[in-house]
Amino acid sequence: MGRDLTALFDPGSVAVVGASDDPAKYGHAVASQALRADGRRPVHLVNRRGGTVLGRPAAPSLAAIGEPVELVVISVPGDGFEAAVEDALACGAKAIVGITAGFAEAGPAGLARQRAVVARVQEAGAVLVGPNCLGIADNTTELYLASDRFAPGGVALLSQSGNLALELQLRGAPHGLGFSRFVSLGNQADVTLVDLVEDCARHEPTTAIAVYAEDFGDGRAFARAAAAAGKPVVLLTAGRGSASARSAQSHTGALTTSADVVAAACRDAGVELVRTPREMTVVLAAVSARSGPRTQGDRTAVFTDGGGHGAIAADAAEDAGLDVPELGAATQERLRTVLWRQSAVGNPVDLAGMGEQQPLSYADTVAELLAADEVDAVLMTGYFGGYAASDGGLGGGPAGGSVLAEGETRAAEKIVTHLAATPKPLVVQSMYPQSPSCRVLSEAGIPVFAATEDAARALSAMTGRAAGGAPAVLAVPALPAAAGPLRDAGYHGVRGLLGAAGVPFPAAREITDEAGLLAAAAEFDGPYVLKALHLLHKSDAGGVALRLADRDALLAAYRDMHARLGAPAYSVEAMADLSDGIELIVGVNRDPRFGPVAMVGLGGVLTETLRDVAFALAPVPARRAEELLRGLRTAALLAGVRGRPTVDVAAAAAVIERITAVAAAHPEIAELEVNPLLVRPGGALALDARAVLG
Repeated sequence: MGRDLTALFDPGSVAVVGASDDPAKYGHAVASQALRADGRRPVHLVNRRGGTVLGRPAAPSLAAIGEPVELVVISVPGDGFEAAVEDALACGAKAIVGITAGFAEAGPAGLARQRAVVARVQEAGAVLVGPNCLGIADNTTELYLASDRFAPGGVALLSQSGNLALELQLRGAPHGLGFSRFVSLGNQADVTLVDLVEDCARHEPTTAIAVYAEDFGDGRAFARAAAAAGKPVVLLTAGRGSASARSAQSHTGALTTSADVVAAACRDAGVELVRTPREMTVVLAAVSARSGPRTQGDRTAVFTDGGGHGAIAADAAEDAGLDVPELGAATQERLRTVLWRQSAVGNPVDLAGMGEQQPLSYADTVAELLAADEVDAVLMTGYFGGYAASDGGLGGGPAGGSVLAEGETRAAEKIVTHLAATPKPLVVQSMYPQSPSCRVLSEAGIPVFAATEDAARALSAMTGRAAGGAPAVLAVPALPAAAGPLRDAGYHGVRGLLGAAGVPFPAAREITDEAGLLAAAAEFDGPYVLKALHLLHKSDAGGVALRLADRDALLAAYRDMHARLGAPAYSVEAMADLSDGIELIVGVNRDPRFGPVAMVGLGGVLTETLRDVAFALAPVPARRAEELLRGLRTAALLAGVRGRPTVDVAAAAAVIERITAVAAAHPEIAELEVNPLLVRPGGALALDARAVLG
C-alpha cells in the first residue's frame, strides 16, 4: 500500500517556522508562497521575535499558536532544528518539511543527529521530508511551500536539485508542461524517493513522474516502484559514468559501471532514462501527450516536404533506436493515390513540393501512414508551419501566404482528426514550431519540436523504446532465498554450487599432486584440460592447458605448469568440443544500491577487449536473457556465419537464468562469473567459474 502521505500533501493546517521579512532568508520565500493559499487552510507564521511578518501577526513559537498544526515547515539555523522538531510534534504535527541543512551531508556527526531526529519523528507517527531540502508544493491541493511557483499540470517532479527543477519548469513551458507536485528530496532521511514515487503513482491528477536523483537509497526498490507505477517515470541522474567497483576481481566487476547498472534498472523497470534537462523535457512532452497510446512497435514512417529533412530525420530516428524500414508495395501504392508523380513513397516519404500546391496533402499523407498496418509511428519533419508563420508575421514562408496559411491550418486540423480516428504515436519537427498551424497540433496533444533529434527522442519514448532500442520489460525480479551461504568460494566449490542449480559442466576433479592427477585421468577419457587454481586470471598467467590428448600429455603439462606457477591445487577436466561453439560470459556483480546486476556477452579471452556485453537486474529470466543475447553487436555469430551452424540460444538463456538466480540468492557473493559459457548447436556448457565473496 505504501506510506500515507496525506498530511504532507493535503494538510488541514500549515505553520512556517523561521518565517521572515528578510528577502535574503529562505523563510521569507516559503512564507510568501504559503500565504498564496491562505484561504484553503490556516497558515501560521512563526518567528521567535514575534511581531509581524509579511504584514501578518507572527507567533513567537508553535505553542503560542494555541491550536494543533498538521504540517510544519522548519527553516531555522542548524543548532535549533531538533528543538523545532520537538515543538512541532508537541503541537500535533503529522508532517514536517526540514529545510535546515547541516546533517548527513555534513559528516558523521551530522548523520548521527539526523538519525536521532528521524527516530523521534517516526516514534511520534509523523513523516519528515528532508532535512536539507528546498520545500514542497502541490498544485492540486493549493499547497505552496517552496520558494518558487510551479505552473499547474500533470507532472510530479521529485528532485534533489532546486535549480534543475526551475530549469525544467522554464523548458517545459513552451510545450505546455505543468506540475502537479514538486518535492525537494533533500537527505531522504525519512520520506524517501521510493515513498514519493509510490504516492505519486496513487495520485490521480499526476500523469507522469519526473525524477532527478543523485542518491537512490534502495535502487531496486525504486525500480520496483517505478515499474508498478502504471504511469511514465522519467529519470535524470548524475555520476552514471564512474566505475562501481574499481577493485573488481573479475571481468564482470571490471566491466560494470554505475552507468550500466542504472541503465539496466531503468530498462527492466520501464523507466525513461535521460541525460540532460533538455532531454527530460522532450521525453516528458512526449509521454504526457494526449495524441494516442504508446506502443511497443518501433516501425517508423518518416514524412517530410524536403529530402534533406527526411534524410536527417531518418538517421535521428535510427539513432534513437527506431526502425525506418522501406514501406511495402501496397502502402506505397496507396500513397501514390494522394501524392503526385515526383513524390517519394519508400520511406522517408517526401511530398517533393506538393505542399505548396495542395496543403491538404500533408493531412492526406499522414492519414495513409497512420492507417498502414506496417507503420507503428510517424515522424513528420520539415517546413510544415512555415506557411502560417509567414502569414502571421513570424518570418517564414514564401509570398502569397494567406491562402497557403489557411490551407496549412486546415491540414493541421485534419491531421488531428485523422489521429483521433487512428491513434498512433505522431511527433512533428518544424522549422516554425510556434506557428499557428503547429499550435493547432500541439494544443491537440501532438508534440512539436524545433530540433530533429528532439522529435526522434520523443517518438522513441512514445513507442516504449529507449535510445538503443531495448524494449521496456516492466519486470523487476524479486531476490530468491538460498538454503545457506556459500562456504567454499574456491573453483570447485563454485562449480558445485552452480552444478546443483542445474548449470552443466564438463567432468572435473581437483588434484594436488601427480598421483591425484593420474587417478583423475583414469576416471574419464581425454582429451583433457589442466587448470591451475587460486589464480586471478588463469589464462593470462599461463595457468590453462587445453587439448591434452592423453595421460602422458596431461602429466607433462602438469609438471611444466607446476614448475612455473607452484599453484596449491589444479583441476583436471574433460575437454569440451569447441569446434561449433560460441564462447559467452555470464556474470553478476552486486551493486550497493541496486543489488545483483547481471552481465552477459561475448566471452572467452577477448571479453574485456571487445566489451560486447549487456546488463539486467538479476536474476534474469530466460526470456529476458535471450533478448539480451540477441541484442549484442555480435549477435549474428549466434545465428551462424560463414557456414557455421546456428547455436542453441534458448539453452544458453536457460543456463543464464540459473547462474543469475544463484548469484541473486547469495548476498555474500560480491561477484560471480562463468567465462566461458560455451553454447553449441546442441546446448550450453559452463567451462569455467569463479566467485568473490563480499
